[in-house]
Amino acid sequence: MTSRSLADWLAYLEQLHPTAIDMGLDRVRAVASRLALGRPAPLVITVTGTNGKGSTCAFIASLLRAQGLKVGVYSSPHLLRYNERVQLDGTNASDQQLCEAFAAVDAARGEVSLTYFEVGTLAALWLFERAGLDAVILEVGLGGRLDAVNIVDSDLAVVTNVGLDHADWLGDTRESVAYEKAGILRAGKPALCGDPDVPAPLLEYAASLKVPLFLRGRDFDLVMDSEAWHWRGVGQAGEAMQLHGLPPLALPMENAALALQAYALLGLPWDAGRLATALRQTQVAGRLDSRRVVSNGRSISLLLDVGHNPHAASYLAQYLARRPVGGRRLAVFGLLSDKDLAGVVGALQSHVADWAVAPLPTPRTQTAEQLSAALLERGAAVSQYESIAQALDAQCAKADSTDEVLVFGSFYCVAAALEWLDQQAGGSGHGIAG
Repeated sequence: MTSRSLADWLAYLEQLHPTAIDMGLDRVRAVASRLALGRPAPLVITVTGTNGKGSTCAFIASLLRAQGLKVGVYSSPHLLRYNERVQLDGTNASDQQLCEAFAAVDAARGEVSLTYFEVGTLAALWLFERAGLDAVILEVGLGGRLDAVNIVDSDLAVVTNVGLDHADWLGDTRESVAYEKAGILRAGKPALCGDPDVPAPLLEYAASLKVPLFLRGRDFDLVMDSEAWHWRGVGQAGEAMQLHGLPPLALPMENAALALQAYALLGLPWDAGRLATALRQTQVAGRLDSRRVVSNGRSISLLLDVGHNPHAASYLAQYLARRPVGGRRLAVFGLLSDKDLAGVVGALQSHVADWAVAPLPTPRTQTAEQLSAALLERGAAVSQYESIAQALDAQCAKADSTDEVLVFGSFYCVAAALEWLDQQAGGSGHGIAG
């Protein structure tokens, strides 16, 4: 019923299906048919990958909106409010819009049981179709082949990279992960991959579908120097294209290069200044996200990042190495129980002088004791706290003006940090990540 609040709907959806994840397209496709869902927009881009999906979607959306296109973006998870998952031309969907969409999906599903994510995906597609958009960007939630967004045939498929995560669902080799992610490719439709070492199954699947596949290092690439970065790629007709002297970005420039190649394949106007501005203005909360907070009368630097697997942790380590601070890096760290704790800690240990660990507000959390034990085995300095907020209080109390507090390890961890920052500024919290 539409009289439910958004919070009521979300609580209802969480208990609708016996499991949180139930891979497969039959159920969600059946309900999409009952809803008479067509294409959500004339142009559809699907984005998958182990890491970098969110920033890649944001870069592509910025480039398209800079040309005056109305763009929808579906992404997950959210940090503070569910509304973040559905963007309609740069604005988060309202509570009322989401409630109407959930009601429509719930009425159409009848006896079909859907997961929280599946209902959310259908609701987003329902809203997009009614919004008169020019383009829609769909971020895959898990894998690709059997993910709910894959009921939509995209015009362009983007694979950011292929690493190990969600092994219970995607397998424990890069080859098995690549096979699942290749499932978003469509026969004859262009695709691109930003991984410099593409596993064979993705290449083989693309060849079997006669997909024009554009690869980083072969068809497009970026070069960084101390002052700027430079991009080369190919256009819709195979012509060489390039941009020089692009400004350094806070978000991963590899993902910006991927977004530029995606844009280049669409045959849209190529205005170097406008494209550079669009990239520079792109932001994603919680991804290499620099903040400042006044604590005990001192201004403290914070860096928030949702990196939660070894691939993301390695990228974060490289970013930190390129960006030294005058003092120490003090970490606030929390991680889910299904993540590779040793791999994440191993990638970042040499960059952190002092660790504060805490459990996350979910039953899926690693305990503070588990986190602490893994760090103590490596000889790290570590303290345990009951919450991320308490860990932040402690690290900010230790930090001086030359130090940086690094908050990372999970969306839940960064969400808790954002709520803590809001409270420091005199605001109020907005809930937890989904």
